[in-house]
Amino acid sequence: MPNSLTPSLQPITPAYHLRILDDKQLEQMKSATIEILRETGVHCPSEKALNIYAEHGGIVNFEKQIVKIPPQIVLESMSHAPRFYTMGARLPSHDLNLDGKSTYITTDGCGVETIDFVTRQRRSSCKDDVAKMARISDYLTSIAFYWPIVSAQDYRSTAPLHELEASFNNTIKHVQSETIMDAKMARYAVEMARVIAGDEKTLRMRPPLSLLVCCIAPLGLDRDGMESALTLAEAGLPVGFMSMSNTGSTGPASLAGTLVVGDAEIVAAMCLIQMAYPGSPVFHSMMPGIMHPHSGAYLATAWEGTLLYPIGVELAHNWGVPSLAGVFATDGQVPGWQSAGDAASSLLLCALAGAETGSGMGLLESCTLLYPEEVLLDSDIYHRIRIECAGLDTSSEALALDVIKEVGPRGAFLRHRHTRDNLRKRTFSGLTMQPGKTGGYLDCVDVAKDKVKWILENHHPEPLDQHRQEELSHILMIAERAFG
Repeated sequence: MPNSLTPSLQPITPAYHLRILDDKQLEQMKSATIEILRETGVHCPSEKALNIYAEHGGIVNFEKQIVKIPPQIVLESMSHAPRFYTMGARLPSHDLNLDGKSTYITTDGCGVETIDFVTRQRRSSCKDDVAKMARISDYLTSIAFYWPIVSAQDYRSTAPLHELEASFNNTIKHVQSETIMDAKMARYAVEMARVIAGDEKTLRMRPPLSLLVCCIAPLGLDRDGMESALTLAEAGLPVGFMSMSNTGSTGPASLAGTLVVGDAEIVAAMCLIQMAYPGSPVFHSMMPGIMHPHSGAYLATAWEGTLLYPIGVELAHNWGVPSLAGVFATDGQVPGWQSAGDAASSLLLCALAGAETGSGMGLLESCTLLYPEEVLLDSDIYHRIRIECAGLDTSSEALALDVIKEVGPRGAFLRHRHTRDNLRKRTFSGLTMQPGKTGGYLDCVDVAKDKVKWILENHHPEPLDQHRQEELSHILMIAERAFG
């Protein structure tokens, strides 16, 4: 079947911005984080990481695996972190230039269940789901880079590497993993990225792979996660750290307190990377939730909780690093009004706050369940917000004063050439107001289901050349033997 070109990216480029915290509040938050790192510290069970902290001025209790970081060490370490850099794609036309001007969005990641593409039955996710969703993501202009959206559970210990292989083979876009979680596996991931990049210079200047590592709230760093991050950073690949501190359980029962806990976790991790490899690209990701007081359930999008995500963007920028914002995450059970409402508010706020990147498209049930059509529904919301953020055109052509004068009172604009020309510039949803064969309009969810099927049948991204396909397969074979 002939290949089809991957459409150009359409990032959100806001014409205006908002501030949630003022300068005084940002300084209060930064001071609070520094105080926690100085007086309380974080738990880090990695001996390698503890040694790096100790060698660079951290106060380390090796027995309790607690590290405290003096304020001057925090500030000196973070001064090396780059504010701007590029996350590369297979083709330069799809690189992500994190220059602070645009917001690039990806899918959600690491879901464990899928509504089957054909049978519509709920089941455990597999590698083929990762591959199919990579192809769909490659087609959509709203998705700028790809998280393996679900887990390759048909492969056990090497599932993260199989997710990368399925991703690299089915999209030309940048790939970001959140499941490479130990140094041994990270070395294989780096080799796969090196195959995609083609040479060492490209690997560092336009890295095709990045890594997100979750911290362990409250105030904990994961041993395997930190060691995998150090491995990728040594190779020049971007690494980011996410806090999912939960208001009322793994964080204080206040929004500001939850943010302090999360920020301290993230900054401690970024400091480690800058101590080991100064100037390495890092990013900050604040994605807390709120505990429901009646059930104890994790809520990704409680009413107040959406405010935490754009504030996370502001905290990242206050530390001088890019942000991966929480967008689209929903507690909704099926595609519908709740998932739409949750998505719209978080994306709009984070884009206007200036987030460089964001993740969350496509999963329901608090980021665990894939409905394939949800990615299309989220994409529709994305483009609505992209257009709203672009602002208003007030050029002479748009103001159309000559046209208004020419048509005059009670005239007909419909037959004027200006109307014909400018209506072609208007952008409309491809899911809503679609006429049915027997009258009326089709349900937008059904339209999205049909679009998923059409993409899988008709969109075939530019494949990797045979040599690189064979190299990835060879790395997987060696990894399978190493992990048993």
